[in-house]
Amino acid sequence: MNVQERIDFLRKEISGHNHSYYVLDNPSVSDFEFDSLLKELQNLENLHPEYFDRNSPTQRVGGSVIDGFVSVPHKYRMLSLGNTYSEEDLIDFDTRLKKITDQPIKYVCELKYDGVSISLSYKHGELIQALTRGDGTKGDDVTLNVKTIKSIPLKLKGNYPKEFEIRGEIFIPISDFNKMNENRAKENLEPYANPRNIASGSLKLLDSTEAGKRPLDCFLYYLLGENNPTTSHYNNLKEARKWGFKIPTEIEQFNDINGVLSFVKKWEEKRKHLPFEIDGIVIKVDDVNMQEEMGFTAKSPRWAISYKFKAEQVSTRLNKITYQVGRTGAITPVANLEPVQLAGTRVKRASLHNADQIAKLDIREGDLVYVEKGGEIIPKVVGVELKERDLFSSPTMYINFCPSCNTELIRKEGDSKHYCINSDLCLPQIIGRFEHFIGRKAMNIDSLGSETVELLIKKQLISTISDLYLLKIEDLLPLKKDGRKWAENIIIGIDKSRNISFERVLFALGIRYVGETVAKKLANHFTTIHNLMNATFDQLIDVDEIGDKIAESVVSYFSEQKNTILIENLKFHNLCFISEEKEEYLSDKLEGISIVVSGVFDNYSRKELKDLIEKHGGKNVSSISKNTTFVLAGDNMGPSKKQKAEDLGVSIVSEEEFINKIS
Repeated sequence: MNVQERIDFLRKEISGHNHSYYVLDNPSVSDFEFDSLLKELQNLENLHPEYFDRNSPTQRVGGSVIDGFVSVPHKYRMLSLGNTYSEEDLIDFDTRLKKITDQPIKYVCELKYDGVSISLSYKHGELIQALTRGDGTKGDDVTLNVKTIKSIPLKLKGNYPKEFEIRGEIFIPISDFNKMNENRAKENLEPYANPRNIASGSLKLLDSTEAGKRPLDCFLYYLLGENNPTTSHYNNLKEARKWGFKIPTEIEQFNDINGVLSFVKKWEEKRKHLPFEIDGIVIKVDDVNMQEEMGFTAKSPRWAISYKFKAEQVSTRLNKITYQVGRTGAITPVANLEPVQLAGTRVKRASLHNADQIAKLDIREGDLVYVEKGGEIIPKVVGVELKERDLFSSPTMYINFCPSCNTELIRKEGDSKHYCINSDLCLPQIIGRFEHFIGRKAMNIDSLGSETVELLIKKQLISTISDLYLLKIEDLLPLKKDGRKWAENIIIGIDKSRNISFERVLFALGIRYVGETVAKKLANHFTTIHNLMNATFDQLIDVDEIGDKIAESVVSYFSEQKNTILIENLKFHNLCFISEEKEEYLSDKLEGISIVVSGVFDNYSRKELKDLIEKHGGKNVSSISKNTTFVLAGDNMGPSKKQKAEDLGVSIVSEEEFINKIS
């Protein structure tokens, strides 16, 4: 056996032992034997650098230090899931899906791991990239740190696709987390709050050697690609297990919603005995073609949902109720609490939501209240211990006037919130709009902060967003002693923001219900701010994934003169209001045509057909309306869509007829 053959043998042998130990939990050699093999491989690779392999087992130990993380676009959007909290919600979920398809629906149930989402890309059986969720469209490249995780294969075995992505959750087992805190206690250090925060922080360490010291593990649970082995999500995972991935053994497949309900009930109890933390159950439609047919909303897939377990609950004293004013003028009552430990964090404040919630629970200052984390994130008051109430306590009288500007509050019919309508003069609203505009996901003016914005407003240097682009260094110098560098950085940051893309400028405007994903959809569809400002309600809802509520909000925003003036001022300051995304157009044969794609097709995937529609000048829309030109239908078209098309007289076109149209 020559040197290269020995190196190849050792790499394969060590990878196999890693898989046995970290994935199968069944060690195949002693620690001494493993370390001896690894040391031999390291020595041979050092002596023969010509045989370097980035995915050798020796590369797991880290060693690279980087300046920061690069943001990379996801090939497939990485969306979050909608949440449910009861059996009734799950039954409603099943009922909604049955309206989309008349085919039997199989479900797959998985544990919802309390960790950090990750997307791994493989080519020719080798790990080439690992991305965090980020904002769902782009994530941070954390490949170097992920390579240190022993349960993630660097090279695959078996009959795997040429190219694919697999997604999962990186976490720290409870026993390892406890050991970490025991070690910190010995060093008189504060204990870590919870495993999830440490897993997230470990992925963002700039030194991969340090990341390699953390006891990170990873479960994989979703395969994405053009050439998946089967059309069953469940069977795809079984195949992925053969390639070397750590696929959870708790995943189960069911023929109906009753099986899902039994799975949920079983793990409500059994979760307490797991070696890792979970906070719920994920339910997915098993058939991949059916998933495509059901599609997505702007934020989440329609074919999957998460059931959240009842949150941890603690009791503490409510000292005072105060009121916050948001950038939209919405008033949120806040409970100021005796500090208490809850789900790994110290809680001092909790949301009371609105006047109705306060009245419903009869929440009063001085009460002993029960607090939990809604969705395991935001603390909220959920109940009152009436036995502990002071006999002389008074019911809470909800405020009638804005706590900041003293404007009388209004409450629209059907809305749970009270609002301050003094948007032009109410300081928290003005500050909130600026904070949103300069945020990292919007204009990214990181040289400005909340305190500086408030100072500039109070000094009357800015009052509307466009005033930022009138600022000069000389305006800022009096505000801070020896502050030239500070002032220069602010002006440089503002100037750089002129290069921000249209979709992010649109998001930065703060139009209600227009988040990052919706802003991108609107920018790509209408291409210019002029087109968007003149769009009708019907034209807006024709855009894929844009519903009535978003459309109404956009129309309302652009109907206000102050907003159109703001747009003109920002255009004057050279902000980008034209989409720069260049599409490869093949023809204009579908110009002005709106098409709904529905069903499963023989020769093309739904994504490929949607791409063809756009490349020939057409528009993809998600729902059938009187403005729909035709439905491109394959097998298993949803019965409700078919019925709606017939009712509205919208023609139904086959895959073959469609291809003839663009040929």
